[in-house]
Amino acid sequence: MVDTATLNAGDCQILADMPMVVDQVAVARLYGEPLFAMPQDLYIPPDALEVFLEAFEGPLDLLLYLIRKQNFNILDIPMAGLTRQYLTYVDEIRHRNLELAAEYLLMAAMLIEIKSRMLLPPRHVANGTDAEDPRAELVRRLLEYEQMKLAAAQLNTLPQLGRDFLRAQVYIEQALTPRFPDVALSDLQEAWQGILKRATLVQHHKITREELSVREHMSMVLRKLQGRRFVEFETLFNSEKGAPVLVVTFIALLELAKETLIDITQAEAFAPIYVRLAYTPS
Repeated sequence: MVDTATLNAGDCQILADMPMVVDQVAVARLYGEPLFAMPQDLYIPPDALEVFLEAFEGPLDLLLYLIRKQNFNILDIPMAGLTRQYLTYVDEIRHRNLELAAEYLLMAAMLIEIKSRMLLPPRHVANGTDAEDPRAELVRRLLEYEQMKLAAAQLNTLPQLGRDFLRAQVYIEQALTPRFPDVALSDLQEAWQGILKRATLVQHHKITREELSVREHMSMVLRKLQGRRFVEFETLFNSEKGAPVLVVTFIALLELAKETLIDITQAEAFAPIYVRLAYTPS
């Protein structure tokens, strides 16, 4: 009970805003306010909410579910009751998804056909035995499907990568046993050719200095002229020893001529040049 004598104007306004029905449970809340009845102008699309208590993967799955639920003997199926329950389910899904119901409708036609054949008197074959049970093909398919379904369930219980466990990855910087690549003969040839090519690019030119004495070559020329009257000019040079020796020999002849130790003579123009020791009067 609330004592109205102790309420102020604000409290009275709050009580006035509260719903009069306080003994009912709100069906929903809209922006925090309770709703005790569904709005009359509320539109809910037909496909907004669908609840499937059982999910089946095809007509055989549905038939097997109905048989096991009713504890029917799969080798002696009561086609009347099974067909009636099956058609009830097909009528439910046909209103929601016609494409999904197409496969179920095909199985429904097969069930009706089997039911109709069982109503007919049994026919006898030529050898006097009864004809095959119309349910035999359906029973065979159901047994095969059940075996595959049980096998799939057993496989699903096995640990799966990504669902039950993750694969551990460890990166090792250096292997315990290093494995070197094989080297072919062609690889060695290419490496050797590369070394030779680089060697031609880094060659160095060395200049050596050979010590040649002009005085020594002057003595050598004097020895060649000793005891000889005339010596041809060209015979005094040894071309096999190279240009530096020739130059030093020529300078030695000039020095000897300068010091008047030898005479260089020529009989006429373009005649051979001869060298002899200078004449010293006694």
